[in-house]
Amino acid sequence: IPNSSHHANNMVSFRKKKSSKNVEAPPTKGGESTSSSTTPLEKAAADDAREPETTKAPIPSRPPQMEDIPDLLETMTTEKGEKSAAATKRIYELCDVGHKQNRVPMVCSGKYDVLTPLAQCLTQESGDGRHLACLALNNLSIPTENKRVMALGPSSSAVIGGLCKVIAEDKQESYLCCICLMNLSFLEASITTMLQHSPVPDGSDPMPPLHNSESLIRILEKLLKNAPAVPKSGSGKSEGVRWACGLIKNLAKSEENASLFGKTDIPKCVVGNIRNTTAPPSRWTSNSLEDFSLFVILNLAQWPVSRQALIDAGAIDEIKPIMAEGDLQGLKATMACAFLGAPWSDFPDGGSNAAKSISELMTNIIEKKGKDGQYAYGVFKLYTATKAYRDLCCAANSADGNEGDSNTKVLAVPSAVALCLQVVSDLVLAADDEINGGSKYVPDVKSAEYSASAVSYMLPAILQAGDPPRKSIQSEKACGEIATMLTQYANLAGTSSAGKESALRAAEEIKAGSGSARPILEISHESWTQYRKREGQPLDQFLSQEKGIEVDESGPLDFLPCVNSESQCTIM
Repeated sequence: IPNSSHHANNMVSFRKKKSSKNVEAPPTKGGESTSSSTTPLEKAAADDAREPETTKAPIPSRPPQMEDIPDLLETMTTEKGEKSAAATKRIYELCDVGHKQNRVPMVCSGKYDVLTPLAQCLTQESGDGRHLACLALNNLSIPTENKRVMALGPSSSAVIGGLCKVIAEDKQESYLCCICLMNLSFLEASITTMLQHSPVPDGSDPMPPLHNSESLIRILEKLLKNAPAVPKSGSGKSEGVRWACGLIKNLAKSEENASLFGKTDIPKCVVGNIRNTTAPPSRWTSNSLEDFSLFVILNLAQWPVSRQALIDAGAIDEIKPIMAEGDLQGLKATMACAFLGAPWSDFPDGGSNAAKSISELMTNIIEKKGKDGQYAYGVFKLYTATKAYRDLCCAANSADGNEGDSNTKVLAVPSAVALCLQVVSDLVLAADDEINGGSKYVPDVKSAEYSASAVSYMLPAILQAGDPPRKSIQSEKACGEIATMLTQYANLAGTSSAGKESALRAAEEIKAGSGSARPILEISHESWTQYRKREGQPLDQFLSQEKGIEVDESGPLDFLPCVNSESQCTIM
């Protein structure tokens, strides 16, 4: 998540920097700063990172070098108080903003184990050593290579356990520990393992996270539940809750984790954050408590295992008004309302804004780009956007009456229909090893399922006949080709039963509609065909093979090699 004008799949620095990743620890006094203008939070963070007061310096006053690390680690682990804190400070200086190049070697070179001693420092009663260890771990958690070692490597239990302990004890560094855990959670491969953190005494049986008050999930729940309804902005308590919500936002991206969150009071807490805010959504900045909380609602809403907990907490009523915002917050609220089953009448302007913003998001994800000033590429997954579109189509379809145009007409614009066809057909091509010229963007099976279902729900609008009714060769070809493609998708080994049912039902209806001109279907088919041409895909893949049987007076000639082939042959 970049600075206040962009959301990215990575983290931001405390210093507002256009392309920065992760949240960095601020410099200590006298350290290098990367910005001439600092926010009150930055000033407070920089002041917090004070130099420990030492009466004598046991370590040379020259700048620390990488070769000093073994001696520094020994001092950290064998000494106490000032000497240990001074050594920890040198470790922090080796990975501060002016020494970014040292971060990966310090963790990944195999020469040192800096993580275990730093994790041990988190348990110190001395505030200086603990604070400096938090700052160092924050900076080391930024490079992607380090995330894997810190979250999944041999020291991961010590690191995550140490960070959890500081949060559980409500120390002043609690917010720094939440930031560090959030940094680690940007490695999606780590999020399931992280939320399973549930320490027990040596020799004891493992304990499920929900049954253990010292597990990460219960510590986060307690932090959110104990927060004041309107925390003082910029206070240590409010910062801890804010960054905890940033961590939960990332952890909620997996269905397995969402299942755990749904059994806690965390959904109720994040809905409460939205309910209690006094700032209008247009003023919510990137990485604010409200921004993170709405992201948590969005991520939990898309999973059936956690969806009900949000509904029970009154999420729809709280986020419904935010849909009218034409920005990132409006988009998040719109998708969350679609996931939560909000009725079609809840979507502003007859659903047209929702249709435009979500179809644009689908297009941007496939084209691997973001939207300027709102979100960067990678923030949203294709399966999230396609599921939101499907659920929107379902809400529109369910609200249809017996008269007039279908509500799905605002959704069934040819570009969006073509996009759904593209997602499904790209998966079909990717699944066939014999085809050359597949898509550069291979969608996941869930996205294809949601896209096929969206087409199925939009059929009342897609198959609307032209006025006046007329015959059309183009519509007949479009119906045949799209029905064949959906049937091929339904027959793929990896297609779910829901995807298969939607695709076959749609194929049947489309095939039955081939007698008349269907303008929306025609234009959508043409747009889909142009895409396949640009991609160099085989254009005969979905042409119907049912060309009829040649006969003469002695009966069918289907044994001849030329029948049903493209070759020119003469039947005598």
